[in-house]
Amino acid sequence: MKRIAVTPRPDWRDQAQSLGFHFHTIDGAPYWDESAYYAFSLKQIEDDLEQPTQELHDMAMALVDEVAGSEQLLERLAIPPAYWDWIADSWRRREPHLYGRMDLAYDGTGPAKLYELNYDTPTSLYEAAYFQWLWLEQSVERGVLAQSADQYNRIQELLIETFATLAREQRIATPVHFAAVEGSAEDQGTVRYLRDCAEQAGVDTLELSIEGIGISAEGWFTDGDDRVIRTLFKLYPLEWMFVEEYGSKLAASQMQLIEPAWKAILSNKGVLPLLWQRHRGHPNLLEAHFDETPAIALPPGWVRKPLFSREGANIELVTASGERLSSDGPYRDAPTIRQAHHALPRFDGSDGAANYPLIGSWVVADQAAGIGLREDAGPITQDSSRFVPHAIVD
Repeated sequence: MKRIAVTPRPDWRDQAQSLGFHFHTIDGAPYWDESAYYAFSLKQIEDDLEQPTQELHDMAMALVDEVAGSEQLLERLAIPPAYWDWIADSWRRREPHLYGRMDLAYDGTGPAKLYELNYDTPTSLYEAAYFQWLWLEQSVERGVLAQSADQYNRIQELLIETFATLAREQRIATPVHFAAVEGSAEDQGTVRYLRDCAEQAGVDTLELSIEGIGISAEGWFTDGDDRVIRTLFKLYPLEWMFVEEYGSKLAASQMQLIEPAWKAILSNKGVLPLLWQRHRGHPNLLEAHFDETPAIALPPGWVRKPLFSREGANIELVTASGERLSSDGPYRDAPTIRQAHHALPRFDGSDGAANYPLIGSWVVADQAAGIGLREDAGPITQDSSRFVPHAIVD
């Protein structure tokens, strides 16, 4: 695994704009960054990333089966009791899911370590599935990469295939509504990409904002034209839905959600200590425990994470040498876990600046599908971290 500096394509910004990748720059700072790429060997991809991703996913799915049938474990995850039956029924019916992303620390040598699962509202999808593949093809055409260069990336192929399968087996009702928060360019871009994948699979779709969803007198969720929403892909956290005005109507509405209600289990950081308890010592897991007494100082070498948190918010990190780092965010009063600290690798750029890459390993319909890398100048990956492409260069 190497970080290799390259000259960016001169027209990549124009391409990004024309293709709807409008969040390539955020607040004036680059989000998409092709001034370098990460090079992997095929063995690193297959043995150290793809195979562990599949194994970790299978372990997580087995955990859902256990948690969905246990009120004690649902309570342990701080999921509101009013939604326990809904979640359990969703799992019992095996309501279909689409995708998820697990975040891994990997330096090219040792086992990849699982930081967390993002299985309800994962983003960085379009740039991982499509735009970095376009970068690869054009880099080969320009002679920047060898003709033999490849990429671990079946994400788009599997997304389209999954939508086609769900429609053919009549496991989704159409048209499928796709919704995200109105003011988020990144979320809107992700949803439009997924909608395009669905349409390539022959699925009828409609688009609306989360804010545009209403509810009829009969209890049906509706769009802005008063059409009943029967299947909703929502890039909006389940735990937020639980506490909002219409949350209590979800179970009775008969609206199918993608991601389904049972994903509330896997989007919870509490699965990390539960996985450790059941697979103690697994080479791809970090030791993790529920934070029973947050007022007591933790020993060095731990990371504290809220059960419900996103994009690196409200992380407290204490290294083995005692150095403390933290990130701000809205999850200050949430229950937390402690996870053993395993540092991200550091790759210095040509200017000497530090870069810390985090690997997002994608799963689509229960299959390991590809990776994308987010890179930050510090050891905590946040929503402002850059996306850097990768290639297999054996």
